[in-house]
Amino acid sequence: MTRLAETLLDGIALGSVYALVALGFTVVFKASGVMNFAHGSVLLLGGWVVAATHGAVGFPFAVLLGAAASAAASGLLHLLTARGVRGAGAHVATILTIGADLVLLTALARAIGADYLATGDPWGPAVVRIGGVHAAEARLAGIAVSVALIGAVFAAFRWTRWGLAMRAASADEEAAALMGVRLGRMRLTAWCAAGALAAVAAVFLAAFPAPGLDRSTGQLALAAFPAAILGGLDSAAGALAGSLAIGLAGALAAGYQDALGAFGEGLPGIAPYLVMVAVLLVRPSGLLGSKEAVRV
Repeated sequence: MTRLAETLLDGIALGSVYALVALGFTVVFKASGVMNFAHGSVLLLGGWVVAATHGAVGFPFAVLLGAAASAAASGLLHLLTARGVRGAGAHVATILTIGADLVLLTALARAIGADYLATGDPWGPAVVRIGGVHAAEARLAGIAVSVALIGAVFAAFRWTRWGLAMRAASADEEAAALMGVRLGRMRLTAWCAAGALAAVAAVFLAAFPAPGLDRSTGQLALAAFPAAILGGLDSAAGALAGSLAIGLAGALAAGYQDALGAFGEGLPGIAPYLVMVAVLLVRPSGLLGSKEAVRV
């Protein structure tokens, strides 16, 4: 029973961090209709900046610098893709993000090298005991920070002019533009916010029990991609629900793969995609995604 409780806690912690990444996918898609496949490289950039600067400026300021760097990179990527494919459609911009991902990932891989980089987080390898359950402090901190940031994003969706503009543009882009919504500014802000969230996620993806930040950390964002699809690309609440489902599936697969024998080998890596496919077979629009109405 203790093992199950610890596994579920790990799943919730991972799902909370994945939610920061999946929310970035969703925000960008809602704002511009683009699936940003360079999001993992943007995440890795933020983590690398934190690792490179925490010794000089301290961990809190390093996280701010990492978030600023990722936000700037994501915003620049939006400007480049928007200008390069003006009038060509969101699908062309999506393809361009794949090329941008390869360029940025190659540069970061050279900068990071083959070593694991420490991000200087204050929790380290500390473990706390809650009843009979052991939990890493970094995992608990990840849950707390993710809840706070996700709550802030949802509040922005509900009560700010930016959130109102995004909801209006998502419902009817032409009507929103005619009503005075500045679509370019709204989209740029959305891309920057997604980048900042990814940088924070990088810190917790590299924290204990992970050995640190390395060139493959950005690939962990791929686990958040099926979470965004699973929840529904146009639903922020769906991104949260999908992330928790993916996090729990991955943790359970990792915790019990030995008991499954040959069937458990490699299961943690594909568990997110198995869950995604299983749900999409029943609900093609995702858990909370809106169904598109077509007049025939």
